[in-house]
Parts: sequence; structure tokens; C-alpha cells
Amino acid sequence: MECKWYPVCPMRRFYEAGILDKKWIIRFCKGNWRSCVRYQMEERGESHPDWMLPDGSVDEMLKAYCVANSPR
Repeated sequence: MECKWYPVCPMRRFYEAGILDKKWIIRFCKGNWRSCVRYQMEERGESHPDWMLPDGSVDEMLKAYCVANSPR
């Protein structure tokens, strides 16, 4: 079973762009998604950056990707 947020999650977008390792998708998005910090925050209605990984850490490479690909 996959996380209900997966279709709109930035992790999916990053994975499909080839900049996020598949291990994150397997472990969290399509695995133990209840342990995902992003999922927990989303359920509580708390904001979090797109570049925050499922374990709660922040990935500066993903942040740079977001900044470079944001509409201007």
C-alpha cells in the first residue's frame, strides 16, 4: 500500500526527475509511510519545505533543485 499523499508529494517528483534515490520511495512512500515525518506533518496540517526528506532531514541539493525550477 502506498501513502495517500504520494501522488502529490515532492518526493515522487524528485524521484521521477532522477534526483532522489529509490530507497526513500520504497522505505517510506510505498512502505512504512506512517513513520514518514512529512506524512505526519501533513496529517497535522503543518507546513514543511518540499526539500525535507521523509526522515525529517533537509536536503540542500533538493532545495537547490526547487529554487532552480520554481516559476519566476
